[in-house]
Amino acid sequence: MAESARRILTADEIRRALIRISHEIVEKHGGTADLALVGIQRRGVPLAQRLQAAIAAHEGVTLPLGTLDITFHRDDLARVARQPHVKGTDLSFDLEASTIVIVDDVLYTGRTVRAAMDALVEHGRPKAVRLAVLIDRGHRELPIRADHVGKNVPTASDEIIRVRLHEVDGGEDEVIIELRPGEPG
Repeated sequence: MAESARRILTADEIRRALIRISHEIVEKHGGTADLALVGIQRRGVPLAQRLQAAIAAHEGVTLPLGTLDITFHRDDLARVARQPHVKGTDLSFDLEASTIVIVDDVLYTGRTVRAAMDALVEHGRPKAVRLAVLIDRGHRELPIRADHVGKNVPTASDEIIRVRLHEVDGGEDEVIIELRPGEPG
């Protein structure tokens, strides 16, 4: 961990936040009927898988789970990637009969979520779309808010949040906050 970094969630705190979110999702929906989870590639996918497992543990129902690649829906694609790495979309359930909970790691400007909604409607029109995120750091540029949040973390514009999950990054799960590279400490 960099000198300017500090841990804001441990692996156990991530686990507890996801269990709480899983209960909130079921409670807000009024059960599990017609409910599906869709993880945004990369870190939203393992978070959605963990939510699916938590809901199965306390409700005895395994929700449909999809993955969503938003690469070609980003409004900054030309700036961030000359050769974009496409990770794939898998929505192998009836989207139009479902209330979809989009799952991602960090909600910041709202642009990723807007891209996810654009990508989602290319595959069908869900009954409703909700959003679950592990971290909401503020600084919205679009009128988007999360329905389910693991932790609200007010940040400065020169800070970044890094979510590390063992499925994607190896090692231990954690969330850290640090100064953006190149910023004075």
